[in-house]
Amino acid sequence: MTNPLDTWIAEEAHIRQRLAAGCGPGVARPEQIAGKTGLEMMQAMLRGDMPSPTIAATLDFVMVEVQRGRAVFQGTPGEAHLNPMGAVHGGWFATLLDSALGCAVHSMMPAGRGYTTAERGVNLVKAITPKVQRVRAIGTVIHCGRQLATAEARLVGPDGTLYAHATTTCLVFEMRGV
Repeated sequence: MTNPLDTWIAEEAHIRQRLAAGCGPGVARPEQIAGKTGLEMMQAMLRGDMPSPTIAATLDFVMVEVQRGRAVFQGTPGEAHLNPMGAVHGGWFATLLDSALGCAVHSMMPAGRGYTTAERGVNLVKAITPKVQRVRAIGTVIHCGRQLATAEARLVGPDGTLYAHATTTCLVFEMRGV
């Protein structure tokens, strides 16, 4: 039987290799996103055809899966993320969860539509220490309408341990000039 952590690490290595061979980190140019749905943009990013967000490199996480209404990010908690008490800072939890929430919503956007976070709530339920090698933030859309979208996410370890969960409400709008 395959160890889930080994599977996660192998998947991550494959994705990071593909991203390194592609556009690398940065910001997409207008012509790269013109006419694309949110899902098409997310899929292009995962393939390395569009730039990946620079914050992912800064905080050592990567998107590992995206489909309509769902986005999964994997993070490697490290010493750079520790608070003074030796546990991973809550801001790292929140950023990983926010990425999964936002990209799940983004995957539902038709071409020419965008969103912005109006509210996000994060609940930390278990500390992450340096002994935890990887976690995944799994974001799922609950509702996506013409003006509002809601989503939920869970931050879990490869053994299924729940470390945090979050919800968001996003405002959906027409993007001008795209």
